[in-house]
Amino acid sequence: MTAKPPAFTATDHAMMARALRLAERGAFTTKPNPMVGCVLAKDGVVVGEGWHQRAGGPHAEIFAVQDAGANARGTTAYVTLEPCSHVGKTGPCADALIAAGVVRVVGAMRDPNPLVDGAGFERLRAAGIEVEIGLMEALARQLNHAFLSRIERGRPWLRIKLAISIDGRSALASGDSKWISGEASRNDVHRWRARSGAILTGAGTVLIDDPLLTVRLSDDTPEYERDFVPPVRVVLDPGLATVARGRIRQGDAPTLYIHAADARMPRGVDAEHAHVPVEAGRFDLDAVLALLAARGINEVQVEAGATLAGAFLSAGLVDELLLYVAPVILGDRARPMFEGLPIDTMAERLRMRIIETRRIGDDVRILLQPQSTRA
Repeated sequence: MTAKPPAFTATDHAMMARALRLAERGAFTTKPNPMVGCVLAKDGVVVGEGWHQRAGGPHAEIFAVQDAGANARGTTAYVTLEPCSHVGKTGPCADALIAAGVVRVVGAMRDPNPLVDGAGFERLRAAGIEVEIGLMEALARQLNHAFLSRIERGRPWLRIKLAISIDGRSALASGDSKWISGEASRNDVHRWRARSGAILTGAGTVLIDDPLLTVRLSDDTPEYERDFVPPVRVVLDPGLATVARGRIRQGDAPTLYIHAADARMPRGVDAEHAHVPVEAGRFDLDAVLALLAARGINEVQVEAGATLAGAFLSAGLVDELLLYVAPVILGDRARPMFEGLPIDTMAERLRMRIIETRRIGDDVRILLQPQSTRA
């Protein structure tokens, strides 16, 4: 017989929802760690709460215990992810809950990180604490989809950002794409960049557009978001043609050049670089993503031209499309959104699921996910 799932109360649901909202506050600052929230409650009253604010700093459970003080004894702890049980840059959170006198722990989900993976919950049970798992798990997984992608699939969550005209064009025939979308959309892109671990582009985009690919948030951004971890700027450049030029090396954000094995760094140029297999000028995109995952990058935002965007899409490596549709027409000589997609029949068409639509200034932002991606 299989064990019956826990019967969670309305109070349990309310407290976990609160913990999930707290966890989301770390979206810009916790990478490469997951976002985690924790609420301590007794008799339906919150006595302490916290969230993981920055990688290397205290975890959510520690902040919640500190917030509650002596009132932590006898409480239920609601955590959006399994408390850690190992010593890293901070001590085990499971031990902190035990020492605080928590009597019940409700967890949204198990942490698949091999350093945890059930050991935290087992430590709590061994200390006599009641543990129940699975409350609002789908929402908890959705919150940390990028972290889970890296841990469970061995590659970052990949999003392609495109600004397009209403006739589906991403640039003029010359390659010029400044500016298809309006200022409000361009400001919105910076918040998506801030939550990403890497902004990836190709050598062609660097040569034509000379982008900075940095994060520039508006003045009204909440303080806890302004402390974001700068995403790595990644340039796919097989022959290192761009390494000594362009604005992409300016600013505080690091830049990583990925190239072919036989490329040589120009004399006098000091830049971080790595190589992956390249055949006929085309990168092994699986190897690119595996390299980024090994560097602890959870989420990649691709801001590139139609060729590279099409290559990721045809390889089945795209998890999300972020489209800013501007009320302009560029005509049939302009470039498409994607190139290199071998679609000849309607049966081969790629189906998308619309996740969200929102008006951003004069533009419309559409978030989509492919209905099927490669495992």
